[in-house]
Amino acid sequence: MSERGQEQDARRPETEQVGAAMAAAARRAGFGALADGEAVTGRTVLDTVGGVRGILEALVPGVVFVALFATTDSLPIALGVSVGMSVLFVVLRAVQRSPVSPAIGGLVATVASAALAMFTGRAEDNFLLGIITNAAYGGGLLISVLVGWPLLGLAIGFLFGEGTAWRKDRRKFRAMQGLTLMWVVLFVLRLVVQVPLYASGEIELLGTFKLIMGLPLFAPLLVVSWLVVRAAFPEKPGVAR
Repeated sequence: MSERGQEQDARRPETEQVGAAMAAAARRAGFGALADGEAVTGRTVLDTVGGVRGILEALVPGVVFVALFATTDSLPIALGVSVGMSVLFVVLRAVQRSPVSPAIGGLVATVASAALAMFTGRAEDNFLLGIITNAAYGGGLLISVLVGWPLLGLAIGFLFGEGTAWRKDRRKFRAMQGLTLMWVVLFVLRLVVQVPLYASGEIELLGTFKLIMGLPLFAPLLVVSWLVVRAAFPEKPGVAR
């Protein structure tokens, strides 16, 4: 075997690992339902966002924080009860022997945000990590579009067993560029609304708009994304399971 062939063989496991990671990311983002051939229904959307339980786990700590801070004007109380609700969700899942990873993810985010707010003494800093996350996601996705390697396309391509071959299909390439830009717009909209509220210290409005621009925008965009992907990848002969 030639030296070049040996080098390619050495790189293959690494490429496969990257592909598996991208496919896993696509599944976590909710595109696994399409890869498994499921119909786009209200039930599918609900299951993708974690069901009623997942929605409550995502929304309740934020609602509790805003409500308590608005009524008590006490940052420790608002943060403490908010974190306590996240801990309760983890405990309930553990007691019921349900998967705890979704609740743990929410708990980690809640604790990190609360710790930052307590450290600075500024209630608005409870939302700072979320703002930074939106900026990172939006910036990363935008850069991927500008360089011609849309991240959503890469994730979906590996999930559907195409790797990067879809980039040679003009229709699929444009669809993935457009789809990735849709998500960029979502993150940019969040920043446009939330950053000025954060800068002005409008805690109640900031918390309210964070909730409004969370799942209520994520779910419809996910449905649109599914429709785009289904139209661009009508056949899935080599779907990664």
